[in-house]
Amino acid sequence: MVVARGRTSDAAPSRIRVMRVIARMNVGGPALQVSTLMRGLDSELFDHRLFAGFVGPDEADYVEQRAPDVRVCRVPTLGRAVRPTDDLRALSELTAAMRRFRPHIVHTHTAKAGALGRAAAVLARVPARVHTYHGHLLQGYFSPNKTRLVVQAERGLAAVTDRLVAVGCRVRDDLLAAGIGRPRQYAVVPPGTTAAPAPGRTEARRRLGLPEDGLVVAYVGRITRIKRPDRFLSVARDVRRAVPSVRFVVCGHGDLHGVLESATDLQGALHLLGWRADVETVYAAADMLLLTSDNEGMPVSLIEAGLAGVPAVATNVGSVAEVVRDGTTGLLTRPHTEELTRRTVRLLSDDRLRHRLGEQARAVTAQRFGAERLVRDTHDLYASIAAERGWW
Repeated sequence: MVVARGRTSDAAPSRIRVMRVIARMNVGGPALQVSTLMRGLDSELFDHRLFAGFVGPDEADYVEQRAPDVRVCRVPTLGRAVRPTDDLRALSELTAAMRRFRPHIVHTHTAKAGALGRAAAVLARVPARVHTYHGHLLQGYFSPNKTRLVVQAERGLAAVTDRLVAVGCRVRDDLLAAGIGRPRQYAVVPPGTTAAPAPGRTEARRRLGLPEDGLVVAYVGRITRIKRPDRFLSVARDVRRAVPSVRFVVCGHGDLHGVLESATDLQGALHLLGWRADVETVYAAADMLLLTSDNEGMPVSLIEAGLAGVPAVATNVGSVAEVVRDGTTGLLTRPHTEELTRRTVRLLSDDRLRHRLGEQARAVTAQRFGAERLVRDTHDLYASIAAERGWW
């Protein structure tokens, strides 16, 4: 590697300092991606540090459950909730940390951290700023007036950002259509992960308290409004009329967990597992995955299921179609209960189809969404910035 004279305080930096900022490391796609990068990027080339707040009371901490080896510098006021006083403190702490660490690149993840982290980077005069959109808030989250404010804020932040990273082409296209950033700023870097060793089907079901025989439909993720737990329950009820012996397992938690707990008519058929560190056990026990969301970025649960050879029925929203190929690795529908029910019954009723889609999902997902590919793409992104700036 040839190192040229840099334009930072380092005359010729042998390592690029990267400060990564995320609001919180709750169980989910962003935390998984951040952990993969913290572990995978070459420490001889990158000196990187992770700054994050704490998870909420209805969330599980990804670091505690699945990544105890990942070191996190905690910013107590950098969390999920928007509180002006706390947010100003977080901005001040992040700015001070940047002035101490003197990063070449600040890379932010998630909306709130993207705003505070990039603002701090401007105040601290960090040379390069990168932000990853793991999804977006343009649909299904806020009223039209609030959404317009979000778009205006993101447009302003994009103007002070060197690279905008989208997890999928659909996410990128939605953001561009909203006037956020310019095409040349964007890089599409899909998620990447590896399949954890899993128990066999019989052992997995024993651990989860499920019968050895029969069909199992799994849901993995947060239980929040955008994920539509009400739609999930409607599909479950309708599917049971056609396949009475089917069981549904839900691995996750969230502010609408009570909606699932109140479904007394599904007692015995609905198993609420909460957050589990051994999510691979859930996939090993399942015959298919069900996703009923109104909006998504690129759900890691679909990637994890694909690596486990579990086909999915999912709403065709966000970049879901970039993970699930309709009719090849799973089945896609509009966000309608009736369509989701028909596709779910079809998959449960056809053993050969389910097996074929599962095997194809395993092969396609392993090729497109591996951890090494994510690390390589991110390395190349940072290297391109270093070359442009004359650091390398």
